[in-house]
Amino acid sequence: MPISCGLVGLPNAGKSTLFNCLTSAGAATAPYAFTTVEPNTGTAAVPDDRLGRLARIVRPKTVVPAFLEVVDIAGLVRGASKGEGLGNRFLGHIREVDAVIHVVRCHADPGVPHPEPVVSPSRDCEIVNLELMLADLETVQRRRERIGKAARYGERREAQEDSALSRVEDALKRGIPARRAGLGAEERALVAGVFLITMKPVVYVGNVAEGTGDAAVNELYAELVETARRDGSPVVPVSARLEAEIAELAEADRSAFLEELGLEEPGSRKVIRAAYEALDYITFYTFNEKEARAWPIRRGTRAPRAAGRIHTDMEKGFARAEVVRLADLEEAGSFPAARDRGLVRSEGKDYEVEDGDVILFRFA
Repeated sequence: MPISCGLVGLPNAGKSTLFNCLTSAGAATAPYAFTTVEPNTGTAAVPDDRLGRLARIVRPKTVVPAFLEVVDIAGLVRGASKGEGLGNRFLGHIREVDAVIHVVRCHADPGVPHPEPVVSPSRDCEIVNLELMLADLETVQRRRERIGKAARYGERREAQEDSALSRVEDALKRGIPARRAGLGAEERALVAGVFLITMKPVVYVGNVAEGTGDAAVNELYAELVETARRDGSPVVPVSARLEAEIAELAEADRSAFLEELGLEEPGSRKVIRAAYEALDYITFYTFNEKEARAWPIRRGTRAPRAAGRIHTDMEKGFARAEVVRLADLEEAGSFPAARDRGLVRSEGKDYEVEDGDVILFRFA
């Protein structure tokens, strides 16, 4: 299954423009609400300089990065949890993604309408987050009604789930998202099947005015930074309009344009990287004469499960993993040379794959 991130926010926050920059999809944009009705879906390569370094060593025919699936979902308005705007459809789409990229308007361009009287990032976040929490509260209450009888009559699984959901319900009623309800790993696993929206990790993207620069912080963006800090979530500043200009440039012209602006890289790359990290994913690498490839896995994944990302037969028949750090591989110049120097480790079924591992799997 692909790793998926949903772009959410109020209408005209800049979601569709950012979506196009992340995915080069060319989805329709316009300065009015609900440009996006059905969700647009595209893929975005995870920025990874290490993959290029590996390719320079092994010289494969193709190089395949890790990808995120990005879903541009219709703008949300007040009352969405009760069906206002495209609320019900919106909420159904957002439940299906792994992480939320919350796009927040941090500019006051009068040419772009806003659904509220004035632009206020903290209030805009509150509108969206409240609707998501209200939708989750209804979901939790329906689930507790469904399993309540079994929980009361001593069914252990249902009783544990109901206890965890009770804590989530209490948090939601106090305006606290499910991800901050204090559940442990086992409790999170118990409620995973309920598909709570506010259990998903969030990355805030502040859509700032064009030309503010990577390091500049205007008052509206500073307001968003404080909101994200209270939520415990990362925040990335991006000028969606500027990103659109960058995306239209030829590769040869892009670097010069970024240098002129004083930027090391497009903001869209930072958004992708932040979402990847928020999901607690790491990357390992494989290679042969045909391709060098980056593979995304959850932190803490053991070697057999990592092999299963490539093919299920490799997980079933896992024998061992031959592992080398990329820096060691670069120093040795080749995998055989690294093995001769004793830099390649043989790891078994209990090995937790580390970020940056280059692995050759052995399997029956």
